[in-house]
Amino acid sequence: MTPNKVVARFKDGTLMKGTTADFFPNKNIFHLNLTNGEILTVNTDKLKAIFFVKDFEGDKDRKEIYADNIPGGGRKVQITFNDGETLIGFSQGYSPDRPGFFIVPADTKNNNERIFLITSAIKKVTFL
Repeated sequence: MTPNKVVARFKDGTLMKGTTADFFPNKNIFHLNLTNGEILTVNTDKLKAIFFVKDFEGDKDRKEIYADNIPGGGRKVQITFNDGETLIGFSQGYSPDRPGFFIVPADTKNNNERIFLITSAIKKVTFL
């Protein structure tokens, strides 16, 4: 299995970059191989979200451009986290009863390919 490049954002504000080959939405732990070579066991309950990225650099100055529709992307949602941050994307599997769910960013040129959001870190989900 090819490892995924990920950025793990924790509820306490910590951010870690690395790769994982054993993240599954229905499991509450996975291993994160940090860019410095260290391997951590991560409990998803401590996360805010895990970003599956194209590269670790990204472009912090890039302006987001939100698509009105992504074929097969599901329903457009705005996510408001407990810390006030917001994201807009498309979800096929949001359910408040699940521990988390994936979204595809509404900005198709974004560095994030997909994002797994932890339900306990979310204040509000608004369907757009």
